[in-house]
Amino acid sequence: MDHSSFEQQLRKWRHDLHRIPETAFEEKETSEYIVRALTEMGLEVHTGIGGTGVVASLKCGTGAGIIGIRADMDALNFTEVGDRPYASRNKGKMHACGHDGHMAALLGAAKLLTDSKNFNGTVRFVFQPAEEPGKGALAMIGDGLLERFPMDEIYGMHNMPGMPEGTIATRAGGIMACEDNFVIRIKGQGAHAARPHMSIDPLVIAAEIILGLQTIVSRNLDPSIPAVISCTEIHTDGIRNAIPTHVEIKGDTRSYAPEVQKMLEERMRAIAEGICGMHGAECQFEYTHEFAPTVNWEECVDIAVKAALNVAGETKVNANVQQVMVSEDFSAFLQDIPGCFVFIGNGDASDGKGHIPLHNPAYDFNDNILKVGAEYFAELIRIRLPL
Repeated sequence: MDHSSFEQQLRKWRHDLHRIPETAFEEKETSEYIVRALTEMGLEVHTGIGGTGVVASLKCGTGAGIIGIRADMDALNFTEVGDRPYASRNKGKMHACGHDGHMAALLGAAKLLTDSKNFNGTVRFVFQPAEEPGKGALAMIGDGLLERFPMDEIYGMHNMPGMPEGTIATRAGGIMACEDNFVIRIKGQGAHAARPHMSIDPLVIAAEIILGLQTIVSRNLDPSIPAVISCTEIHTDGIRNAIPTHVEIKGDTRSYAPEVQKMLEERMRAIAEGICGMHGAECQFEYTHEFAPTVNWEECVDIAVKAALNVAGETKVNANVQQVMVSEDFSAFLQDIPGCFVFIGNGDASDGKGHIPLHNPAYDFNDNILKVGAEYFAELIRIRLPL
């Protein structure tokens, strides 16, 4: 397949997948599409892993090495904005994070490797469901992924709007943060809005708590250590002319180290319970761990950087990118086996393409980087499983 027809195939895969977005653990049509594409390449394909996950294997030669490369499959509950011929056909759902592009790039790597067979060992092509809620990797692992399809190492990538088109960036150690979720439930005493002295106003208490939480990072954490606390929702059972009895605050925190997670949780609980107690209100505090931090293995970063340099060139590779506070389900794999995660530039404002943020209804994956992604994945295999 020549370069032109290969790029056309990549775009067709991406556009077809973009039309059929499905959210976490509902990726049935997506899975069926991927299985058809892989089967046409002659690959050994296994389905239903962790729900809707797919794994395909390709073995060449007698090499004992086994390398995994992974793409995420799920979409988001957004209504797409934009006039695209390949727009979402599923109402209220769209690929607003670029997983359609990740899947197309991994299919492209499978095509390159099945056509050339220029490696010695086994490749696992892992298509993972439910990345967005942070459940899919654990579901696949819990379903025996690593026992049924053992891998020595695993590699993944994510497009990054704001990074120049086709650039590749990574770093050793923590590259993306953990995500912890919290819920603070306040029970006060409702009253008529004209009679506030008869209430224990949970909205005022909630306001104090929200502001108090903002002192934790600024006054309890070394300024050189990154962390974020964000209150993102507030709900009440009140009406316009009544002070509510109940208020619920929801949000999340981001950090990189277990000791920071522990400190955030302890200080948040103390502030919430203390402020409620001061006002005579009841407090219920919940704190859950959703995503682990994504921590790259140093030896695998060296391999990833070498593959990126071979594909993109020296001027387009950053081997020590700044950490970001977003979270990624790939982290679960890296807790069990060595691996590396990279960012691939979706485009920036200078080229006017690909810079719209992730999780935005106007976002679209930049087709110009599909070939770079596919070649990067394939180059990893050639390096790790040489002839």
